[in-house]
Amino acid sequence: MSREDFRQLPLHKKIQTLYTEGTFIVGIRYYSHKVNLYLLGEEYIEVFYNHKLDKIDNIDFLNTGHTRMKFYLDQIQLSI
Repeated sequence: MSREDFRQLPLHKKIQTLYTEGTFIVGIRYYSHKVNLYLLGEEYIEVFYNHKLDKIDNIDFLNTGHTRMKFYLDQIQLSI
């Protein structure tokens, strides 16, 4: 599945795809979110869960230039 195909999926299909075809890598806390990192094929995908609202706010591809990377790299070795 291409990046564009994944981005076009409705939220519930993204969730289903990640849970059935993806591999959970690590979870971090980031401000008001718990962010779970998954590997889907060769792509890393972040799932932003807002625990105060009890909902997933966003699912998108990992931005390796974002400052969140330091939280991941403190815990695991990513092959990017």
